[in-house]
Amino acid sequence: MTIATGSRHDMAYVAESTFGTTPTLPVFVPIRHTGTTLGLSKDAIESEELRQDRQIAHYRHGNKSVSGDVNIELSYGSFDDLLQATLAGSWAADVLLAGTTRRSFTIERHHSDINKYLRSTGCSFNSMSLSVAPNSMVTGSFSIIGKSFTVASTAISGATYSSETTSAPFDSFTGSVNEGGSSVAVVTGIELSIDNGMEALYVVGSDETLLPSIGKSTVTGSITAYFENSLLIDKFISETASSLEFTLTDQEGNSYIFELPNVKYNSGNPEVGGPGAITVSLDFVALYDGGTGSQIQITRVPA
Repeated sequence: MTIATGSRHDMAYVAESTFGTTPTLPVFVPIRHTGTTLGLSKDAIESEELRQDRQIAHYRHGNKSVSGDVNIELSYGSFDDLLQATLAGSWAADVLLAGTTRRSFTIERHHSDINKYLRSTGCSFNSMSLSVAPNSMVTGSFSIIGKSFTVASTAISGATYSSETTSAPFDSFTGSVNEGGSSVAVVTGIELSIDNGMEALYVVGSDETLLPSIGKSTVTGSITAYFENSLLIDKFISETASSLEFTLTDQEGNSYIFELPNVKYNSGNPEVGGPGAITVSLDFVALYDGGTGSQIQITRVPA
């Protein structure tokens, strides 16, 4: 008996022209990942009928929910389509801004050791997170809402698969951080989150969602830094708008520049928990910037 293992698991996606419909002769693009929870769940519908024997006689599966996360180590050129879909923008001259363009995908999970294909169609990218921490790879995740889910034992007829990228994951050693236009060398961590506020939409006559609704583009996060002066705390106290920019560079010299040109800090407290160095953590929200027309700008810089 063969048991499926994570070491024989791969993922791939293809863009859909029609929401929820896999293209004919699809060309799948690999998704480099460290794990995933993408799958199917269902609501439960239990009869409220009262019986003298106290038993439950009727029970049905309700609305289907295709959802989950794809966990990653960020690498250059590997997730450009997914970044574009999450921001609902379009790459232009290697620059990506938040926008309003909706995209959907078919995502396929392949367990090659047991020869099973798990396919989710109508997949929208609802949110993304990134974590930059000392002495580690840059990690993150994409959160997905899908329409339908099937299992098959064969690949789609005529499907082809492109090669995955080979760029090394970004680490926290190579890069830079600018706050308010000035370089900051004492930052110990950066967390970034992009959320589209999507919600599944169900109607009578179907147990699958329509194209999910989409809410505001919300960009939030936090930075943690050693407490050497009150500059950042003063900005929180006085509600002073600032800016935040961090650059990630890989071993080949490829870079992504994440720019938040208009941020406000919502917290800032240097907590003391022992005799060691003190850090201060500041939560922030990124707001619309008139100069760029977006609350976030991602620039890719090839080596």
